[in-house]
Amino acid sequence: MIDKSHITQSIIRQLDFNLAYARKLVEDLTDEQMTTVPAKGFENHPAFTLGHLVSGMSLMVINDIEDVRKPGFMPEGWKELFLRRGPGDPRMPEEDISKYPSKEELLTELELKHEMFKLCLLKFTDDELLGEQEWRFYKHMPNNLDSIIFMCVNHEAMHLGQLSAWRRAMGLESALAKL
Repeated sequence: MIDKSHITQSIIRQLDFNLAYARKLVEDLTDEQMTTVPAKGFENHPAFTLGHLVSGMSLMVINDIEDVRKPGFMPEGWKELFLRRGPGDPRMPEEDISKYPSKEELLTELELKHEMFKLCLLKFTDDELLGEQEWRFYKHMPNNLDSIIFMCVNHEAMHLGQLSAWRRAMGLESALAKL
């Protein structure tokens, strides 16, 4: 059996990589580019993508769904801009670009949520990690550890991949090559 500390440290390394990659993906972007939609199919511009990752990590930090309604879950107005119900949610990113936070605010909040979740992760017991969790992907990921790995690795990687494709659609060079 693998020691829990190896699993948690691996997840933490993935989170750290994802944050470094997110920073690299947007480091050379102007404020205008952060909300540019280069073509149909690329509506998830960088500002939305980073904010959506913040919303995902915010959900991982809270103890129960009631916390979503408490002040401090996310900065004011961010929940409405970035939180989605997952695949099939028909809402598109807000078109009023004045509502989006700055690149630095988004990156700072993403780093904060990563750090908060890493502290939570280190406190989980084996029973908590292996406890069942009912959600829409239960048949694929029935326990808390499954959903943690999905949110910290897969979910972030999927959206960072969208951001990488967005860069290519904008004619920008690979960020991963510079990491």
